[in-house]
Formats: sequence, C-alpha cells, structure tokens
Amino acid sequence: MQKKPKSAVVIGSGFGGLSLAVRLQARGIQVKLLEKREMVGGRAYQLKKDGYTFDMGPSLITAPPIIESIFQAAGKKLSDYLELLPLDPYYRIYYHDKTFLDYSGDSEKMKAEMRKFNVKDADRYDAFMEKLKPIYEAVITDQLGARPFDTIRSMLAFVPRAIKLEAYRPVHNYVQRYFQDFRHRFMFSFHPLFIGGNPFSAPSVYLMIPYLERELGVWFTKGGMYSLVKALEKVFLELGGEVHTSCEVQKIRVEQGRAVGVEANDTFFPADLVVSNADFGHTYSKLIASEDRKKWTDKKVAKTSYTMSCFLLYLGVRKQYPSLKHHTLILSERYRELIRDIFKNKILPDDFSMYLHVPTRTDAEMAPEGCESMYVLIPVANNTSGLDWDAIKDGFTDKVLRFLEEWGLEGLREHLDVCEVFTPNDFQHTLNSHYGNAFGVEPKLSQTAYLRPHNKSEDVEGLYMVGAGTHPGAGVPGVMLSAEATEFCIVRDYQLDETKALPPKNNLVALPSPKTRDAKDENAVPPAAAARQHSS
Repeated sequence: MQKKPKSAVVIGSGFGGLSLAVRLQARGIQVKLLEKREMVGGRAYQLKKDGYTFDMGPSLITAPPIIESIFQAAGKKLSDYLELLPLDPYYRIYYHDKTFLDYSGDSEKMKAEMRKFNVKDADRYDAFMEKLKPIYEAVITDQLGARPFDTIRSMLAFVPRAIKLEAYRPVHNYVQRYFQDFRHRFMFSFHPLFIGGNPFSAPSVYLMIPYLERELGVWFTKGGMYSLVKALEKVFLELGGEVHTSCEVQKIRVEQGRAVGVEANDTFFPADLVVSNADFGHTYSKLIASEDRKKWTDKKVAKTSYTMSCFLLYLGVRKQYPSLKHHTLILSERYRELIRDIFKNKILPDDFSMYLHVPTRTDAEMAPEGCESMYVLIPVANNTSGLDWDAIKDGFTDKVLRFLEEWGLEGLREHLDVCEVFTPNDFQHTLNSHYGNAFGVEPKLSQTAYLRPHNKSEDVEGLYMVGAGTHPGAGVPGVMLSAEATEFCIVRDYQLDETKALPPKNNLVALPSPKTRDAKDENAVPPAAAARQHSS
C-alpha cells in the first residue's frame, strides 16, 4: 500500500483540471494548480474588449448535476456560486435551403417541428429516444463515464452491453435508420462535432448526448460560461488550494519511473502525485523525457488521431440580429462531403458550416446596450493539413463576414466594434494543442474507453491524466466526468476513503427543463436543489 499523498500538482486549469483540483483538495491533499496563461480556464477562457464579453470556448451546460457533484465534494452548493439560465430552444438550425428547425427538449415541440418536413420521421421520434435511453443509462446513470477503463477486464465486461446497445455503430448510420429527411438526420447526428468527433465514424455511444439534453436541459450561466470557471476557482481557493498563473510547465520530473513533481518558470514544484490537464499529445511528447515513455513513444503519440480544429471569430457588433438564437447553426448543403474534407482530406473547402454563439440573447450584460456579443465557430482541419493560417486568416475572415452579411446579417462589417480571430495556430501555440486540435484525442471507436489514453498513465507511476484526451472525452460533462474517473484511480491506488467526495450512484436525474421551468419562476426548484433532493 502506498502512503496517502499529501501533495499534488495539477497542470492546466481547464474544466477537467479545476474539477479534479477541487476534488483532491477536498480530500485534504494540498494541490498546486499551474496554468500557462494569465487567468485560469484553459479552453474555457474569457475575452473582454471595448465593453463586450466573450466566452472563448464552451458555450453551454448540459448536465448540471455533474457540476453539482463537484460542489458537493467540496461541501458547497452550486446555487450559492452560480445562476443557471435555461435555454429554449437549445439551438436553431438553419439549412442551406433557408428552412430551419428549433431544437429543444420538449418532445411535442420537437415532433411538431419535424412534421413540417416529414410526418413519418416525427412519428419515429419517441422510438428513437427510447432506443437511446439505455446508452444514456450506461454512461451517466451507471457511471461508466465516471469510472476508468484502464484494464482489459473493464473493457471485456462492457463489450456484451455495448453490442446489445449497438453502441459501436457510427452515429449517422444509427440515426438514418430512424429518419429520412436530411434535416432530421443532421439534427440528431451532429452532436459528436461538439466534442471533435466525425458523425460518420464516431460510435453511437455518443448518442447519449441528445438524450441527456432532453432529460437534463441545456443551460447557460449568468455572466457567461467563464463564471463557472471562476466559481470552481473560488471553491478551490476556499478549500486552501494554490493557483499559479503565468506558470507554464516545461517538464514532468520522473525519478525511478515515478513522477516526483514538475518544473515550471525555472522552479521545481515537488509533489506526491502529478495530474496533467494539458493536451494529451503535448503532455507525452513535450513534458516527459522519451526514456521515461515505453508505451507513449513519440511515434505512437504522432500516430494517434486528434480532433479537427476550429476557426473562430469573436465579434462585437453595434447592432442586434433577432433571427439568431442563443445557439444558431448555419449549414452548408454538403454534410458528409464537408466532413470528409475536414477530417480526411484536410483541406479548406470553398463552403463551410458554422455555429454561432450569441449570449446577449440570454444575458444582455455581455455587450453594451443594443449591441451583440457573438462568436462564430467553423470546423476546419487541424494543422496536419499544412495550411498556412498566418497567411490565409485575413482573407478567410473577410469571406466569413461577407457570407454572414449575404445570409442575412445586414450591415455586419460596418457595425463591428470588435473582430478577434483565433485559428488552429492559436490552438497549437497558445493552448499547446498537438497539431492545433480543438478537442483533444478524436472520439472514434478505436480510441474509445479502454482504447483511449488512460486516466492513469501507463508509463509513469504517480502520473494521472484528466480532460479531453482521456476517458470519457471532450465537452464540459465529459471532462468533468474524467475528473471523477481520475479521482477514482487515485482513490484506488492509494486506498483512500472511497465514500468521501464520491457522489452516490444514480444521482443524475432529469432537471426542470425550459418547457417546465421559467427562469423567473421563484417557486421553481433550482437545478442544484433538484440534484440534492434526489441524492438524499
């Protein structure tokens, strides 16, 4: 039995790193959280400029009880730190033919939307959702997403269930068996893109996302998603944790096969255990000496498949556009072919699909009065493409802005107060993302569960991984579940108290969704309370 760890270093302060730092600190382990950038947050960073506030990464919350469990681990209440705002609809999806669908968690509304285009598809909606329920129950209710898949035994135990659930089928293949209209096939298959996955190859285990959205709602936080970052940081500091910003880790020091601390800013930070929330590829190829890596050699790290990247525009506009919802998708006519160009051909095609986040539709204080704060996200190939973004970004920016004006955002360019650009090069150099990926290790069948990089390092004792590059994967719920899975590894390895800071099984239940709870209803049960009521 190893001695109980007294100290830990967590590299990187994205949602995964912050969540695990809180959990470990709550266990009495003294944690130092080291962050390269000037503020905590990682990919969930914030940009403020000329009165406009932008979330630079994640833009929504889909599983408040997962967040609640982190606060519970610290003996805190989520509702004391955050105001969650329900969204309805969750997304508005505009298709190439100018038709659109409002996607929500209300089954009757959804079927009414679908009947506009295909009555038979609408009639299959309930059966489709019922088919997804066991996948959701496996990942969320039975906590497979919150437990490590780091042994052959754990993988073999899940295989019969995966086969029964048909969780191995590609997402789009699964969806097209239920729906005929191209709009509906997209609407229920695009979710893997939110975590960097290809809908035509990502396994249908990720179809738990639309079921999770229906059951738990889609939410935003007052003040933007960065308010969740600050809330977690505040809890961590209240527990006695240490945060070191502008502190980039150069090396994980390994002695006799064991991590003993990290080197950052010419300072050695000793620790009984080390956790990396840095990008997976960067962690293994840049922070650990090659002689300390038997499995994750430079060659294996390079051959791992990483997600696509993103081209992002952060726009502050002296005008408002009511046609845009809080989340709006504007799609190209091509779907499969466009995905192939991004994931396989790795080119920059003439057309593109985009995702717009307009938080001022929900929280007007994120921009000056009468103005719009928005970001435009376009999936693009990662930097294995060889594209020279420094040379092409200005031209591509102008192309995107012209497209938006022609699409319907009249006067966009002449009303711009802010136009900041973030390219795959920024992912690579600012966020240390391997090949400029946006979401870590690609979620495909050969890189799922046991086949993903493990939450406990296979090469170095006392080193653990958390975040998008390990199990279960990217997205806010995913990286927070990864923190729980990694904590489980540490609890197991050091034989710590398994009951402390680990939430009870099956504590994730349906919350009041936008269709049943008005944001201003003072008698409504807040999401944190709903989770606590069920837990008790």
